[in-house]
Amino acid sequence: MLYASIFLVSFTIALSGALMPGPLLTAVIAESIKHGRKSGPLITLGHGLLEILMVIIILFPLNQFVHNPIILKSIALVGALLLLYSGTKMLLSLKELELEFKAETTASSGLVLTGVTMSLSNPYWTIWWLTIGLGLVLSARQVSWLAIGVFFLGHILADLIWYTAISYMVSRGRNYLSRNLYRGVIAVCALLLIVFAVYFGVYSI
Repeated sequence: MLYASIFLVSFTIALSGALMPGPLLTAVIAESIKHGRKSGPLITLGHGLLEILMVIIILFPLNQFVHNPIILKSIALVGALLLLYSGTKMLLSLKELELEFKAETTASSGLVLTGVTMSLSNPYWTIWWLTIGLGLVLSARQVSWLAIGVFFLGHILADLIWYTAISYMVSRGRNYLSRNLYRGVIAVCALLLIVFAVYFGVYSI
């Protein structure tokens, strides 16, 4: 019963975060148009690998180091710059964009890397793990090491279910996209990344 409670709490909190618009959701939508329904799971895989690393950091003395306010502000600023670069690059490439559906297998490594990049570029992701995530992981650790595994399973399943569903819905609708509509969707995604970049940049200052 205790482990079920840990799972449900972790799943619910993670799902509430995943449901909010952010760089990762934007990336899933943009990549699903071109690479199909496997984009969600593969991007989530990259995201999850990074989260495993974060859990390891939390469980060891490094968590004191990364709690430094200067480091947190630096993370936010670097993340903002990465998002600004990604959004600007997408906007500049709009004229050359064509609606070509690439084989999902050839895009796998790039999509996993996208999951890593979008997570790292979102300073709120880091801050969440060093605040809410920190408390949840340490609470689970007081129960057992197995409880940490249950916590992480609930957390990553919430992300996987949501982003897979989004990816599936977007990929199903991509056959009805015109080239102009496709470019419009990418432009919106790019502008959202730039908005996030400005917001995070102001936050870091």
